[in-house]
Amino acid sequence: MINYLRKRFTSHIRERSRRRARLVSKDGRCNIEFGNVEQSRFVFLIDIWTTILDLRWRYKMTIFISAFLGSWFLFGLLWYVVAYIHKDLPEFNPSINHTPCVENINGLTSAFLFSLETQVTIGYGFRCVTEQCATAIFLLIFQSILGVIINSFMCGAILAKISRSKNRAKTITFSKHAVISKRGGKLCLLIRVANLRKSLLIGSHIYGKLLKTTITPEGETIILDQVNIDFVVDAGNENLFFISPLTIYHIIDKNSPFFHMAAETILQQDFELVVFLDGTVEATSATCQVRTSYIPEEVLWGYRFAPIVSKTKEGKYRVDFQNFSKTVAVETPHCAFCLYNEKEAKAKEKKGYDNPGFVLSEVSETSDTKM
Repeated sequence: MINYLRKRFTSHIRERSRRRARLVSKDGRCNIEFGNVEQSRFVFLIDIWTTILDLRWRYKMTIFISAFLGSWFLFGLLWYVVAYIHKDLPEFNPSINHTPCVENINGLTSAFLFSLETQVTIGYGFRCVTEQCATAIFLLIFQSILGVIINSFMCGAILAKISRSKNRAKTITFSKHAVISKRGGKLCLLIRVANLRKSLLIGSHIYGKLLKTTITPEGETIILDQVNIDFVVDAGNENLFFISPLTIYHIIDKNSPFFHMAAETILQQDFELVVFLDGTVEATSATCQVRTSYIPEEVLWGYRFAPIVSKTKEGKYRVDFQNFSKTVAVETPHCAFCLYNEKEAKAKEKKGYDNPGFVLSEVSETSDTKM
């Protein structure tokens, strides 16, 4: 009993580790990390715009708040220094006729408040720059220009982050499993994909990559070798009318990497099927890409998808997403090679073949009847 439980636990751990070893997760995130990169991280600061956009929201908001608070406090110190050098502060006991650089700056707190009012153009009117100090005028101009730049960059980064087409990809969903069954008399691998919004993806294009480890004739081991997988629908794989869920399929012919797989051996295979959907968002005209992946345990041999689209009495088309990933068992050949052999055998039965051992002999007719 203990040995049985140990084997079950070992197989469970092995299966879990195998399921985790995938390059692309089901929601499209890539499971990859870079190590020993020789280039300095300074190159990411050169392309600061892309770096800011790729940051997570918590880091972006931290930078957003820090940029404004830091600039307000920095210029607040500068305004305090200007007031200190010009001896405008109360501790210097300025005379009644003394004209300060900035009115009503009495310390560091009031300098910070004036910096905030200047940069965000609030302008309460209580504190203001006088014409007696050229340094204060220059500092006012410099802070105003720099404040506009900071405000434009940070607000633009947040707007671009919100409107990224990556978020549109979250409303495109793939079926949890891929299925293999006959379609149109051919063995096909089928996947269902749906658009959860009524707005279309213009110019949609679907394709796939089969990732596996291969060994070249020279003995080189290539990890994550990519093989193209062509997916089509009945109307073709270009410019899809993506208003309702589509069932895309890959024909398993002699050129397909699935041709030599069978129902009994597919779970022993080591591959990952990555499916891509590219399109243009109708509302923003931005391109987006949706990704998902399937490992051997997620490919069901001998199944097809349940119907999902029906027509109501009012004449509308209804999509039941409860059956979106539901599958139904169907009679399917256990390998593509067997299906092609069966077709060839049936084709040979309809044809006639010459027998090379057959010899036609002529028989002379003799009349044995005597008159």
